[in-house]
Amino acid sequence: MKPISARVTRALNIGAIMNAADNSGAKIVKLVSIKHGKSKKGRQGYAKVADWVKVSVRKGLPDMKGKVFDAVIVRQKKSYRRLNGERVAFEDNAVALLKDEKGNPKGTQIKGVVAREVMERWQSVAKIASSVY
Repeated sequence: MKPISARVTRALNIGAIMNAADNSGAKIVKLVSIKHGKSKKGRQGYAKVADWVKVSVRKGLPDMKGKVFDAVIVRQKKSYRRLNGERVAFEDNAVALLKDEKGNPKGTQIKGVVAREVMERWQSVAKIASSVY
């Protein structure tokens, strides 16, 4: 995976409840695992902005409930530092669901802002966002 230009803080543990920011049909999702995550042996995995994760749909369309999808984290509440010194924090934890392994988004638009770090790693997800911050 491509590196991002920020020193992002560990924010989301496995089991974290997040909002689905896109219009794919899911509303609330639960973090199940982190793909390509880095962690010390014996430590529980964690996710941060622009990470590729697996999520289970908790609320949404009846045919999606309980299913597991790939997703990208587009916002996190925990503040992190960009290389220019500014600190960034969003008002919620949110993901965008992915359709396939290549990173194509399942929805056609993303509600709310998307972190700039997501644009660096996932251009196709940032393209459907209303704004990038």
